[in-house]
Amino acid sequence: MANFTTVSKFVLLGFRGGPGIQRILFLVFLILYLLSVVGNFGMIIIIMADSHLHTPMYAFLQSLSLLDVCYSSTIAPRALTNFLQDDHTVSFVGCAAQFFFLSLFGTTEAFLLAAMAYDRFIAICNPLLYSVNMSHQICIILVVGSYLWGIVNAVTQTTMTFRLPFCGSNEINDFFCDVLPLLSLSCSDTLINQLVLLGLCGSIIVSTFLIISVSYICIISAILRIRTVQGRQKAFSTCASHLTGVCLFFGTVFFMYAQPSAILAMEQSKVVSIFYTIVIPMLNPVIYSLRNKDVKQALKRSLQKLSL
Repeated sequence: MANFTTVSKFVLLGFRGGPGIQRILFLVFLILYLLSVVGNFGMIIIIMADSHLHTPMYAFLQSLSLLDVCYSSTIAPRALTNFLQDDHTVSFVGCAAQFFFLSLFGTTEAFLLAAMAYDRFIAICNPLLYSVNMSHQICIILVVGSYLWGIVNAVTQTTMTFRLPFCGSNEINDFFCDVLPLLSLSCSDTLINQLVLLGLCGSIIVSTFLIISVSYICIISAILRIRTVQGRQKAFSTCASHLTGVCLFFGTVFFMYAQPSAILAMEQSKVVSIFYTIVIPMLNPVIYSLRNKDVKQALKRSLQKLSL
């Protein structure tokens, strides 16, 4: 198909409001982004520095923290710049690049969360075979596989979206280059794109969520068979943080991309976008550290070493 694109740049409309509102939004975004970067890098450093955390579970958590830094860094810096200047334009290539990395990191996180659920399933339901079924090589395969699926989705979505003809308005009704507002700008029929979006993203969400659901059904069943209350609490505590992160991530992503009517609710989608691009990456280090005794003990040991 020929490319009839005449648009060489896009304008990110962002959020409504005068300079005062924009400065407030800049401050909010800056605080959330800094907390996300500091929290996730802190988690990475703690896991690297403490030998007690050199296990598959924390290797996945370390990968998730790095992914969250990349994910929020794809969105936040550009948004912060736009809050402080009148020129909100972004080049065609720049928009495509942001779109690609957003799709890559978002898809990878979904598969990584599924891998983390499988890790917990093996640890609780088959503890005697854990070292065999969750070896270092298998961890690497699961992480690399998550990124490969992310690349497949990112290449597909980016290619299909940016081959569309944009020959009218170039104003994106969002604060970053996302698929739904981009489709609304095309001057051609986007039905195929919408069906691919619904089918591909829907299948990714459903398949990863299904893996997580089946894993946790087995996990809960195994926990209920534990005779002691202390044993049940200990087993559940290892999964509670991950389960919280899963609910936050999949709840917002499903709202954004797995509904045919989502394209009609741009203003509402902006608020949800803030949550899954900025807030969740900021919350993940808090969720996984506050409810995790091993991480808190590792942090305590690190602080004791620094004070010596």
